Amino acid sequence: MKKLIILFAIITNMLIGEGFGNATQPSFVKPEDAFKVSVDKKDNNSVVVKIILAKDIYIYQDSLKLKSTKPNMSELKPTLPLAVKFHDENIYTDKIELVLPNDILNDTQEIEVAFEGCSKAGICYSPINKKFPISNQSSSIGDKLSSLSQSTSIKDIAGAISGESFGFVLLLFFVGGLLMALTPCIFPMVPILSSILVSQSSNQTKPTMGKTFMISLVYVIAMALTYATVGIIAGLIGFDMSAAMQNPLVLIAFAGVFVALAISLFGYYEIGLPSSWQTKLSGISDNAQGKGIFGTAIMGALSALIVGPCVAPILGGAILFISQTGNALLGGVALFVMSIGMGVPLLLIGLGAGKFMPRAGGWMNIVSRFFGVMMLAIALMMLGRILPNMLNMILWSALALGSAFALFKSIKTFKSLFTKSFSMILVTTLTIIAIVWAYGAFNGATSLLNPLEENKNISSINHKANMGYSVDRLLGEIKAAKQPVIVDFTKESCASCKELELITFPDPKVKDALKNYKFITVDLTANSEDDKKILAHFGVFGTPNILFFDKNGEYLSDKTITGFIAPEKMVSHIKKMENK
Repeated sequence: MKKLIILFAIITNMLIGEGFGNATQPSFVKPEDAFKVSVDKKDNNSVVVKIILAKDIYIYQDSLKLKSTKPNMSELKPTLPLAVKFHDENIYTDKIELVLPNDILNDTQEIEVAFEGCSKAGICYSPINKKFPISNQSSSIGDKLSSLSQSTSIKDIAGAISGESFGFVLLLFFVGGLLMALTPCIFPMVPILSSILVSQSSNQTKPTMGKTFMISLVYVIAMALTYATVGIIAGLIGFDMSAAMQNPLVLIAFAGVFVALAISLFGYYEIGLPSSWQTKLSGISDNAQGKGIFGTAIMGALSALIVGPCVAPILGGAILFISQTGNALLGGVALFVMSIGMGVPLLLIGLGAGKFMPRAGGWMNIVSRFFGVMMLAIALMMLGRILPNMLNMILWSALALGSAFALFKSIKTFKSLFTKSFSMILVTTLTIIAIVWAYGAFNGATSLLNPLEENKNISSINHKANMGYSVDRLLGEIKAAKQPVIVDFTKESCASCKELELITFPDPKVKDALKNYKFITVDLTANSEDDKKILAHFGVFGTPNILFFDKNGEYLSDKTITGFIAPEKMVSHIKKMENK
């Protein structure tokens, strides 16, 4: 009977359009005005689904379906209200209210509301399907934080921002920052800050705890302000900051800064403000701090940009939230708080340095040279995103060999037998590493961590990256595949992309999990207008991003992976997706 009603509506529409019956064409209500759906969580943890229908709009009872889509896919079966008869069909008009008690919801985090409806004026709308995140009050804050800390989807994180209170969002990002502080994300910042503490304390007999903490605080706040500013600008104007920071010219410029800092730490010259500026600044702060407070802030800002790819999911989630809602205040404050959490270990270093750092002496020259080597290593990390593998490994080999040689020359100045013995062990180790890297460079190795492995096509999944894609071309290939599709957005200057190619995609378990998928790799290195349109079309920022499509070519936006993902997590992600 429903099909007959729909057929009748179509025929009526056609007749009206041709002017039969001297009828004037009616005005139809837009879908968003015809069906207003809301999902609200109540104090008793039940959920109320409301659908308000416009005048002469109705919904078929048997088409109304509710599903839990997160964390698992399952159908929700609440008690339905009484329907009315219309042409032998059960329908709802005016308003529908469905109550989902807690025993039905369990740990549901997202509800999908689906239905079909028509207008009595003679039109049937396309099926409506809407998803709503719900705040699961029965879960503890710890459970929520743990769940989101494992998330690889920027849409999940954006949903968490929009679905929670202001205070909880800030707590979420602060804890997220603390968790990132326990990862390699923070490692490049430690030598940078430590070198600043040493260089700015060289004129004192012993730095005070207050001074070293203040230096660390300036560094961390500058880093936090950079993240907040980047997030707000990128979110409001849709600017891909990640792509800009991976531009070869930008990477070369930043690497040059760290090379200059390294040479300064080696004692060849001193980087400082003009003496006239230092005199004026001394009235604002300590004599000892006036010289370096601005330099410290600049280094903090640069450090935020260096580790940008490491925080891609959380940064991307905040940017997506800002771009969709325009709530720049919440997004910016959340990113600032996240950076403070990430900087907690750096603040502890500042406190400890003031208490445990020994008095000034010859040891500071050795420490300065050590941090100079760290600055060169950071410069190589940045250049490694754009340099050919062979040249990159040769430069790392040269750095290791040069460090070994410099340390060997210094051994004779050491007085302690233990220090001399340890230094010789270190010299030997660095020399061996340098030789192995050099060997790997000339034998086609691609990874510093595995320099003895020859350059092979180790991933049968990852096809050769293709440039020059447009939105239409990409969508056409996805539709033509007639099978599930994975699209990998990559670029030459993306360190995390290389990690995926060398670590994740070649893994046997990952290959097995993806054996039924068509794999498309899109190279966005050119950052052309078409590249920008592709990213905008799918609502993602920068690289790497791994997108999933079902066999019908439908984009599974909530399954997108942003940033590097370890092989075991990739396999788990695929299995969860296929089990739903």
